[in-house]
Amino acid sequence: MIEILSRTLLSSVQDLGRDGYLRIGVGTSGAMDRVALAAGNILLGNPENSASIEIQMFPFEVRFLEDIAFALTGADAAAELDGKPIPAWWTLQARKGAVLKLNPTKRGARCYLALAGGIDVPVVLGSRSTQFRGSFGGHCGRNLQRGDVLGSIRSGERGEFFDYLPAAGFGVEPPEFALPLGDTEAVAQGTRTFVRVLPAGEYDCYTEAALESFWNKDWMITTQSDRYGYRLEGEALATRQTLEQRSHGIVPGVIQVPPSGQPIIQLRDAQPSGGYPKIGTVVEADIWRLAQAKLCTQLRFVPTTYDEALSALDTVRDYLEKVRRLARLYRLAKR
Repeated sequence: MIEILSRTLLSSVQDLGRDGYLRIGVGTSGAMDRVALAAGNILLGNPENSASIEIQMFPFEVRFLEDIAFALTGADAAAELDGKPIPAWWTLQARKGAVLKLNPTKRGARCYLALAGGIDVPVVLGSRSTQFRGSFGGHCGRNLQRGDVLGSIRSGERGEFFDYLPAAGFGVEPPEFALPLGDTEAVAQGTRTFVRVLPAGEYDCYTEAALESFWNKDWMITTQSDRYGYRLEGEALATRQTLEQRSHGIVPGVIQVPPSGQPIIQLRDAQPSGGYPKIGTVVEADIWRLAQAKLCTQLRFVPTTYDEALSALDTVRDYLEKVRRLARLYRLAKR
């Protein structure tokens, strides 16, 4: 069990998301950075879809109310356990009463705290993720607050007890280094993020000048951005003629362009439908990169093909498989 000590907003319980309900108007929710959440669970020997805490504002502090292993993934938050620095993308064993503090991030925007066994909150529509629009799922359907106490799941579906202690004491290479894309120096400094994009339904409706700007100019992630979507600022994108269309289904990653000409990238809490024209879609393999892009930094779109998008997703899966192998080897060595 852990107790939230911080007076902070925007931190919530998330798993890999609530897939399969878009047709009835329920968005996916789930971790913005699915790679980080899955990796944290793999490091601990949890099912990969186990619920964790997604932390978006810092500093953030929790107190451990029992001995338990935990993992930190996602952004490098210069974490401290009882005042002693601990690395990112690492597992440790916390003792009862220990305090974990996450400081403003050096790199990345979101950090994930996973507990051995996973966060114990009710399953709603097949997921433990917080659905803010409907105020359900997660912990009471809301952001975490100071004084909240969260438990961990002590047993699996068949009643087996999780093996805590051997899970802690090692880490892995973060995907930002293992899966580089674009200007590695700018990415390392956190000033620019690159994501691969496929043309979408109304791509050919934009002028040549608009498409030139879309691919070759930087887009600033504005402060009007959140889990629902990233609002971008740059040269306004113009269509060849006025577009009028009915609302239609959208998914995370879709880049819509409202009348202002400033794109909006739909993200995990996006509504399931919308009527703005779609100029492109960020490939699923790169949505974790968006999740770790800070506000007011620059975003650059990289053109890709369908086959390349599938290959990129395979590369992410290969990375997670390497994490699985490392975790298995570590636990075997500790037996």
